Amino acid sequence: VQLVESGGGLVQAGGSLRLSCAASGITFDDYVIGWFRQPPGKQRELVAIITSDGSTDYAESVKGRFAISRGNAKNTRYLQMNSLKPEDTAVYYCNARIANLEFWGRGTQVTVSS
Repeated sequence: VQLVESGGGLVQAGGSLRLSCAASGITFDDYVIGWFRQPPGKQRELVAIITSDGSTDYAESVKGRFAISRGNAKNTRYLQMNSLKPEDTAVYYCNARIANLEFWGRGTQVTVSS
């Protein structure tokens, strides 16, 4: 099983990025897919999740700015990030979870300059 994040980078405050998470070895539709982030010197935190039936939920800090979605490709999920703020700077990780089983990607760096 492999989860690969992409789409991170350096962006100015107010800008946008779209992160992608591509999976191999599992069927994404069977899992709850989450985006987490770990800011420098802080603990990893949940950003957004999407369930197998398409329900979504977001951290309060990103509501109205971020959107998690399924891709046209079967095993891809996206995180659209708009109106980025310097405090969104973090390594962003993709997570796939079902029952007691979960998988993590290696992360992609997002840096928002002021």
